[in-house]
Amino acid sequence: MDLRREARNRAADVAVTAVAAGLGLIMLQAALETYPATQRTEIARDLPVGALACTVLLLFRRRWPVRVALLLSVMETLASSAMGASAMALFTLAVHRSWRTTAGIAALDAARVLVVFRLAPMQTDREYVEGVTVVLLSYTVIISVGMLIRSRRQLIESLTERARQAEEGQRLRVEEARLLERERLAREMHDVLAHRISLLAVHAGALEFRPDAPLDQRRAAGIIRKSAYEAMEDLREVIGVLRDDAAEAEPERPQPTLTDLPALVEESRRAGARVVLECLVPDPAAVPARIGRHAYRIVQEGLTNARKHAPGARVLVTVDSPAAAGLTIEIVNPLPPGFVPLGLPGAGAGLVGLGERVGMVGGTLEHGRTGDDRWRLRASLPLPG
Repeated sequence: MDLRREARNRAADVAVTAVAAGLGLIMLQAALETYPATQRTEIARDLPVGALACTVLLLFRRRWPVRVALLLSVMETLASSAMGASAMALFTLAVHRSWRTTAGIAALDAARVLVVFRLAPMQTDREYVEGVTVVLLSYTVIISVGMLIRSRRQLIESLTERARQAEEGQRLRVEEARLLERERLAREMHDVLAHRISLLAVHAGALEFRPDAPLDQRRAAGIIRKSAYEAMEDLREVIGVLRDDAAEAEPERPQPTLTDLPALVEESRRAGARVVLECLVPDPAAVPARIGRHAYRIVQEGLTNARKHAPGARVLVTVDSPAAAGLTIEIVNPLPPGFVPLGLPGAGAGLVGLGERVGMVGGTLEHGRTGDDRWRLRASLPLPG
């Protein structure tokens, strides 16, 4: 990338120098036509200065644009062929420096032009005015083009920086969504495991204090009860790192399963959504609680997306377990006119969380526009056994 940029810069330097040389020859020709009697002496004195001016412009115009512009302004006084190099130095100055610096040096150069043309042996005042006008208008055009190029470059740099910041912000939002979803999964697992370990401790305690149980079984039950209690304490300590104060203040609620889907759909209907649920699973209660909990969260996120991006649209939720090989969840809704696909900064964070959730159990997640202008969210979750 740096080599390409360097090549472009060199090509631009050569082009600017070529334009400067061409303008210088034109100005020299005009001077020779005005004073034909001094052609030989004029050429012998003028061309070396013009060549030196073009060389200075080619080598140093990017490194020291202000110094080069001032130096070539002096050389322009000595030779007509250096006027092209002086004009392109002002162009370079307008491209690489602020308008205040450019305006100041351009004003000095304009004053020099007025003085030099006044001292030149002009035949009439009209020729003086015409000559000064042509030169100053040429400088104005050249400086304006340079400032336009500078403004365009600044705009491109600004847009590039904004795009980079937007991409970085989107990356951070996606990463935050993943972390939040992992934290949410950890809290859910904590609630489920705490319930199961507490049941284990209760049954082990009942066996430990059963009077007719053999002594070795009672000792083993006591070890199990103590280990279960310690496991609950360790689990609570680990999950406590993930919970903030607000989450700790909220009471733990039972985790939803697949049997809670009708209640979720009914809640969306009461909020004004048009939702149709088709649950083709023969026995929703037989679906493992872990898979059912993920299915519930997927439907919940799908309904939230439909409510945000297609309010009032009819949403079809289909839950099926074909051949009992896995559980499929599909949420489909028509797209509103002028719909913009997800992917803009700040959009799709919920889908990123679903990807984390589905990937944790070895499932797949698909979402996007269909060929008939509908939005589909489809997830496949494997069932054990």
